[in-house]
Amino acid sequence: MPSTFVDAEIASQPQVWRQAGALAREVADSLPAPGERVAVVGCGTSWFIAMSYAVLREQAGHGVTDAFAGSEYPTTREYDRVVAISRSGTTTEIVDLLHALDGRATTLITAVPDSPAADAAATTIALPFADEQSVVQTRFATSGLTLLRAHLGADVEELARQAEVALEIPVDEFVSADQCTFVGTGWAVGLTFEAALKTREAAQFWSESYPAMDYRHGPIAIAQPGRLVWSLGPAPVGLDGEVAQTGATFVSHDLDPQAGLIVAQRFAVALAKARGLDPDHPRSLTRSVILT
Repeated sequence: MPSTFVDAEIASQPQVWRQAGALAREVADSLPAPGERVAVVGCGTSWFIAMSYAVLREQAGHGVTDAFAGSEYPTTREYDRVVAISRSGTTTEIVDLLHALDGRATTLITAVPDSPAADAAATTIALPFADEQSVVQTRFATSGLTLLRAHLGADVEELARQAEVALEIPVDEFVSADQCTFVGTGWAVGLTFEAALKTREAAQFWSESYPAMDYRHGPIAIAQPGRLVWSLGPAPVGLDGEVAQTGATFVSHDLDPQAGLIVAQRFAVALAKARGLDPDHPRSLTRSVILT
């Protein structure tokens, strides 16, 4: 199958991460300040990015940070700031929530500054350089996370270099698998949910995701020959050996989990092509969920 939109967008991530890192310095005043009590909301991929950022911000000592799906925001709680992530700025749950929070400190991270969500947010941070033609999100989500990580002090240049390494790691050897479970710890847990979502979206593939320490508490029962257990970031001691005993293949790369997500994105696209599917036009999906 010829190269797709999503192939090009995945390959562009080192470049757009550097742009996002530079932008973080310019928009610092619109991002959560240390000590603020913060909620981060999104839908689908954006929710998983919110989950990872929430853990990173708390680990950095910047204050209480909770992540919610847009439809599940607890309106009875008080936050100093709500950060909403929406690629298109048209997702119904996010637009409705921002309207409901009118008058409060809200920051929207989006690829489209002229959008309904931008009209409803108090402040908008636009990443048009990370926008995508593809339905399946890749570079916008990771660029938004890069922006947020840069604000927490991450070395974006090192992260971009690891992304370049991730683009060269072979993935075709795994496309014959019939199932994959992604695992991770800490802030990488959100990225495991995103990795599994990518394979479901692009390739209609059976994938699951769990905190790595919880994987032994039941999910390991489906591990067997022909299946993968894929760790984003370091795995708990001994897990690789336990997976090997089941006959499943344990996959891990010595990369920052965000860079490791690129390998999983490429795996999802390779799976789709191996199955004769077009990853640019996934079944039953649209670029944004807009409810009437």
